[in-house]
Amino acid sequence: MALPLASESFKDLVVVLGAAGLVIPAFAALRISPVVGFILVGVAVGPHGLGALTGLAPWLANVTISTPEVLAPAAEAGIAMLLFALGLELSLDRLRTMRKLVFGLGPMQLVACTLAIGLALLPFGLGWAATAALALAGALSSTAVGLQMLSASGRMGSQTGRTAFAIFLFQDIAIAPILLLLGSSTAAAGFGASIGMGLLAILGIVVVGRLLLRPLFLQAARTRRPELFLAASLVVLLGSAAATGAVGLSPVIGALIAGLLLAETEYRRQIEAAVAPFQGLLLGVFLIWVGMRLDLGAVLERPGVVVAAVVAICAIKAGIVTVLLRLSRRATGVAANVALLLAAPSETSLIVLGAATAAGLIQGPIADLALLVTGLSLAIAPLLGLLGNTIERRNSAGDPGEAAPPVIVEGRTIIIGFGRVGRLVASMLDAHGKPYLAVDSDPDSVMRLRRAGVPVVYGDARRPELLDALALDKASAVVLTVDGTTSLDTLVRLIRERHPDLCVVARARDADHATRLYRLGVTDAVPETVESSLQLAEAVLVDLGVPMGPVIASIHEKRAELRATIRTGAPGLKREPRLRRRRLRDAGQVEAG
Repeated sequence: MALPLASESFKDLVVVLGAAGLVIPAFAALRISPVVGFILVGVAVGPHGLGALTGLAPWLANVTISTPEVLAPAAEAGIAMLLFALGLELSLDRLRTMRKLVFGLGPMQLVACTLAIGLALLPFGLGWAATAALALAGALSSTAVGLQMLSASGRMGSQTGRTAFAIFLFQDIAIAPILLLLGSSTAAAGFGASIGMGLLAILGIVVVGRLLLRPLFLQAARTRRPELFLAASLVVLLGSAAATGAVGLSPVIGALIAGLLLAETEYRRQIEAAVAPFQGLLLGVFLIWVGMRLDLGAVLERPGVVVAAVVAICAIKAGIVTVLLRLSRRATGVAANVALLLAAPSETSLIVLGAATAAGLIQGPIADLALLVTGLSLAIAPLLGLLGNTIERRNSAGDPGEAAPPVIVEGRTIIIGFGRVGRLVASMLDAHGKPYLAVDSDPDSVMRLRRAGVPVVYGDARRPELLDALALDKASAVVLTVDGTTSLDTLVRLIRERHPDLCVVARARDADHATRLYRLGVTDAVPETVESSLQLAEAVLVDLGVPMGPVIASIHEKRAELRATIRTGAPGLKREPRLRRRRLRDAGQVEAG
């Protein structure tokens, strides 16, 4: 008996999450891109993999998904979430600085590849409309796969990453007019009206965002409840996507604009941390969906035609992009890597083909073949990306003059907790010309400080996603000045798990807390109550008439006693605990002596 719809949907969810949870860690252990793993999971659990064997083994119905369409909404949400995260990384200022790349190389790639693929299709006599639709779909490249590959290889900040990202971004911008063009069977005036509505929608999102985003996230941050902050992020993302979708634009354009607007706020890093788990999961669902649509049986029915079409389209695109980038004076390795990242058609190609089919421009066997070629090309896109990365690495090793520019290491200090102690530390760093970035969980304080030009962002640093967003691997040190001992211990543990060699200086409550922090792995722990108590004792003893010599001796003895206590509690400590803090008066006495 068939399961009810709700149970069937739950079963599909369990299959997707279970397969991803088992297979993806295995691929990570083998140092293989998780993109490949997700697609293979989709092939395995889809209707053309194990799902095709349910007639012979009915129990397989419990571990497979028979209809890929059930994952389509989640797959589209994954693409939207990717573009949203992309916008958070960009910001409008960065986009303005990249405008020459985006609107220079981007149009050249799209136009040149569309013309070349169209010319290759002309001998088949498909008609101008069908040829144009297929050429446009084939010229697009996978932003989801490409950015995932760049991130995994650590090349997002390199010349390769910037170049590929600029072309991906232009393609994503161009999706809207392409879909409008294919779906418009009316006169040019109707097309112009659609474009006008799209521009008005984008303008409306920008205006409303400028007015409401900061107050919305300020109120969410004041509650100090992560689920409300996440809810606010999703409201902005889905609202913007729905607004652009309502006027005929791609929802991913709205998601990108929402990310760009939020990138200008002080809540950017906390938003990144909040949506990071959903971004990875939904993007994985999208890749599983791609694998499920891959009909290996249909490939085997006419392998020559399908393989020839895949090779032809990838070779045409890779060749054209290589030529364009070499003419733009990109290094050979960079040009090869970007060309192979862009070689395969994309998830948006599937959307374009769907729009062309709905408009009657392509149909029947041609539409089926186009979907099959696109799906197979997208499935091998991660392998092409790995090949491109290998070529660039070998080319750079053989010719150091053509190596991609290294990622700039900022070397700043991260101050977590920006109350009185954190601000005093920041002022001393400023005095010595040392850059820093502060993180604080008080949204009102963050807002005031940012208006004063202080480099501070809002966030709850106890969340591992926020620590990852702070790029601690590029920091020179972390200073922890938060009040709560439990929160401080959690922070030290999280930082040490990810960055065992990073300098971590922490504010401790007392000697016992300092001992615990040393056991957790801090570089230095400064117990605030110990020093203040000793200085108070010194002052009162001197004021009571006790000679300075015995007072200083007793203070030193007490420090030595506390230091020994800490060393006993933290036997692995390799250096003396920092308890002594000489005052200027003491330093002057030493110099005078």
